[in-house]
Amino acid sequence: MGLWPIINRWKNLVLAAVGLAFLLSLLVAFLLPNIYQSTAVFYPTNPETTDPDRIVAEGGKLQLGGRAEDLDRVITIGESQPVAELMIQRFDLYRHYNVGSPGDEKAEQDALDAFDKSLNIVHNDRDAIELTIEDPDKVLAARMANTLVYVIDSINQQLTYENRRSIIELYKDRATFLEKEFVQAHDSLLAARRRYGVYGMDRESRYLAKEIIETEAELRRAEGEGNSGRAAGLRRALKGLTQADGGNTYNLESYTTGLDLITGLYSRFNDVQTRLQEARGAYETARLAISSRISSIYIVQKALPATKKAKPVRSLIVVSSVMITLVLSIIFITLLELYRGNLGLSRLRRVE
Repeated sequence: MGLWPIINRWKNLVLAAVGLAFLLSLLVAFLLPNIYQSTAVFYPTNPETTDPDRIVAEGGKLQLGGRAEDLDRVITIGESQPVAELMIQRFDLYRHYNVGSPGDEKAEQDALDAFDKSLNIVHNDRDAIELTIEDPDKVLAARMANTLVYVIDSINQQLTYENRRSIIELYKDRATFLEKEFVQAHDSLLAARRRYGVYGMDRESRYLAKEIIETEAELRRAEGEGNSGRAAGLRRALKGLTQADGGNTYNLESYTTGLDLITGLYSRFNDVQTRLQEARGAYETARLAISSRISSIYIVQKALPATKKAKPVRSLIVVSSVMITLVLSIIFITLLELYRGNLGLSRLRRVE
């Protein structure tokens, strides 16, 4: 109330300043374009549960990732410069922001600054990500927000995609190596069977045992009867059945040697065959997994064109401008009155 006499003396100036502020703020407020907001809300998923290898091989389930590192990773991707440059090129924001042509450093920086200013990605209190785009074109704002969500999802998947490709190459190399080992083991096993006449039939060993026992019995009988000629023939026959140099294809020495060798070869053949089947299965699973793209985010709300503007609040602009002008005007005239009072007091002292 102590300021009222001062304001009353300067009321014309105060009213003129306030009126001018009202008109200018009203003009500026109506010249400002309407800005619309489009918001997409989504949850990041745990990257371990979105790994196709784990889902196909182990039957895993998708899980929402409310971990701080998952949220920070998604926000970092959304605010990164490569993502901003991709959005600027995809929507031709150089022309939309009217900053110049691509290739000009100033135009590129201005476009990046304008896009960063229009983008807001925050982690809300429900552990979800809210991605908001502001733009005078409400349809474009919604398209940009939804596209940016898709780009974030794609880049988030790419973080493990290259590693999975390397793993597939390892699976493929392993399967190729085991195929060669399988062919080599099979050929070695077949060659050993042909050389020693061991084909895994029970009759082979039974035949040898029966022939050796019968021949040896005939030999003892011939020796007991004193039939030296028959005994000599039976000795040669027994040698052929028991020794490799006896002339028989089937003989105990060769059969035993071949059986030991083939048993080892067959064991290796079975081992390689089992490993080859597992490697082929792992390769097919990995190839199927990498050809499938599983979203790394769970979208709760897609961005839609706004039904009303977010800013500017024109009434607030006008009221705040008038109030600020009024306050500054009162401060100015008060200081001016103090200055005049001090100046008059100084002159009075000089006259005295």
